[in-house]
Parts: sequence; structure tokens; C-alpha cells
Amino acid sequence: MNSETGKWVIGIGVIIILVGIIIYFFHDKLNWIGRLPGDIRIEKDNFRFYFPITTMILLSLLGTFIIWLIRKFF
Repeated sequence: MNSETGKWVIGIGVIIILVGIIIYFFHDKLNWIGRLPGDIRIEKDNFRFYFPITTMILLSLLGTFIIWLIRKFF
């Protein structure tokens, strides 16, 4: 390991902390995440199946865009 690896680990840790703070303080305003059109939800008496495919696609696109921005400017 070198110092560059340490910088990446610290950066990822800071990002995780920031996401945690956003979720902690704004959880009541983020209730639409996971309830988008296209998310599959089946509920029966003793059975629940939930597959948030639209939410996963949007989060994947957002993550790809953020990584693209980081690689372009750094």
C-alpha cells in the first residue's frame, strides 16, 4: 500500500459519512426513493416481494455520472 491508497480510502469514508448525514437529516423528504413507477411490489397475505428496478437504474446512472465527473476534472 502507498499513500495514494490511503487518500482513496479517506475519500470514500468522507463520502459515506456525507451520505449518512443526508439520509439522517432528510429521511422524511426522501421517501419517494424506492417508490418510483417501474419498481415492482407484490404484497399478499404472508408474502412480500419488492424489486426497486427503476430506483436501481437511476442510482446507477447517478453514480456513473459522478464517477465520470471525478475522472474528467481530477
